[in-house]
Formats: sequence, C-alpha cells, structure tokens
Amino acid sequence: MANTASARKRIRQSVTRTARNSARKSRMRTFVKKVETAIASGDKTAAAVALREAQPEMQRASGKGVIHANTVARKLSRLSARIKSLPAAAAV
Repeated sequence: MANTASARKRIRQSVTRTARNSARKSRMRTFVKKVETAIASGDKTAAAVALREAQPEMQRASGKGVIHANTVARKLSRLSARIKSLPAAAAV
C-alpha cells in the first residue's frame, strides 16, 4: 500500500482517470456499434448519419489520449469505405 501522501493522491487520481477513460471508450464503442448496425441493415443514409455522429466522439477520445490517433483514423476510414460500398437508397 502507498506510504506517502503523494502516492495515495496518485492512486486516487489514477482511479478517477481510469473510470473517466473507460467511460469515454465505452461511449465511443457505442457510437461505432450504431454505425455497424446501420451498415448491416443496408440503410446508407442512416449509416452516414450515424458515422457523422460517431466521428466527433472518436476524435475526442483520440484527443484525450484514450485511443491512438491512427487507430481512430483507420476505423473512420474503414467505416466510411463500407458505407460508400453500400448500394444507394432506392427512390420511394
């Protein structure tokens, strides 16, 4: 166990940061999952809207250091490529 006051404080800080980071990562995953389900349903417009909502959340996670910037870029690129490959929505 920590003996000094500064070590005890660092433990408190790390617990707080870990909770915050895991919440941020979970939130990001939820947004990505919404995009994935929209792609799976084949709805191109819904998938595009979901990606536009997910993008700032992913960038924010990258900016806060929760996930690497290149990882976010790769995931966004792959998701947008999958959305582009979907057939265009038929006119109703």
